[in-house]
Amino acid sequence: MVGRRRWLKGLALALGALPLGRTPGTWAGATQAAGAAAAPPGEAGATAEGGRHEVARLALNENPFGPSRAVSTALQRQFPSLCRYVGREYDELIELIAAKESTPKDQIILGEILEPLGTHLSLRGGPGGEFIYSDPGYTALIDSAVAVGGRAVAVPLNARLENDLPAIESRVNERTRAVYLVNPHNPTGIVTDALELKHAVRAISRRALVIVDEAYLEFADHFAERTLTDLVRRGDNVIVFRTFAKIYGLAGLDLGFGLVPKPIAEALSAQGLTNPHLFNRLSIAAAAASLSDPSYVEGVAQRVAEESQKWFRLFDELKVRHTPSAANFVFFETGMAHAEFATRMLQEGVAIGHVFPPYERWARISIGLPSENELAHRAVRKLLATAASRSS
Repeated sequence: MVGRRRWLKGLALALGALPLGRTPGTWAGATQAAGAAAAPPGEAGATAEGGRHEVARLALNENPFGPSRAVSTALQRQFPSLCRYVGREYDELIELIAAKESTPKDQIILGEILEPLGTHLSLRGGPGGEFIYSDPGYTALIDSAVAVGGRAVAVPLNARLENDLPAIESRVNERTRAVYLVNPHNPTGIVTDALELKHAVRAISRRALVIVDEAYLEFADHFAERTLTDLVRRGDNVIVFRTFAKIYGLAGLDLGFGLVPKPIAEALSAQGLTNPHLFNRLSIAAAAASLSDPSYVEGVAQRVAEESQKWFRLFDELKVRHTPSAANFVFFETGMAHAEFATRMLQEGVAIGHVFPPYERWARISIGLPSENELAHRAVRKLLATAASRSS
């Protein structure tokens, strides 16, 4: 699977090869134009048909509605202090998270911890440790583990394109360092039944560490019933990861946190991951302000759900196979190779997610603003009609 960092590296190389005289324009102009050859089709590409420079960015599952209004106020308050390192603000954010999650402060590790966690778990015990995950899926943790000697164990999705929990459990053995689950899953968006997931995670955690990535769970209904933070609180061998980059609309100030068993929290802290100087004032302030506005999350989830339903109605009308995504993106069968579909979508002004083998004839499209979604609807309708005419 092509990671975001690899895409960005290719994008940077392509930017250096831009022909002289091109007007940079917006991100959708020079950046997209450069990305056509280097990036996975759909994450960047040529300027849209007819010289259009505005491209709907529906590739990276961002929240286009923006952060809470409280964030803007909080950021402005920080401007006079940008010359100062982070201090007590770090502790105050940890306290806010601890109160929200009813979890001890010493079990909260701030930051986008998946990659350092993968590195730590892979190095602990030496090379050859196995990391089990659903394939296709988001692999930042897996990639970092493999980079230092770990072994990726990919378990295909089941026939319903869900995490295949029985198959995953069957692969656990004495070499397993961790099992990594994303719920709702990426790229399918399917949220696993709450009781089924909890039962499986508790069983697996008796034999190996289980890391549950809940990056998209706030978009799903019945969040309180679905989150597995209670397993962390009761002392099970489980880590729950969340991020402010998705529903809170802070992708540009990327910050997450993990709810972690005490022994692992102590190990990560000993490696310096709890040093406040790793963080910047703006990210800390934005995250804290986001937590002060609980109604914001509910409002965004509702707007995303409404836009998702429009997609589902379109898929039903076109008789297109799709998943019942509970996240802020949709995943559906296109009837054509992903490279062709993504390129043609970009020509229509829509950048979409990269390919997820073995689903080369499926596409993932993020939920955007209503106007962006309407543009994407028109493009999908047009392209799927072309695909249907070819097959007839």
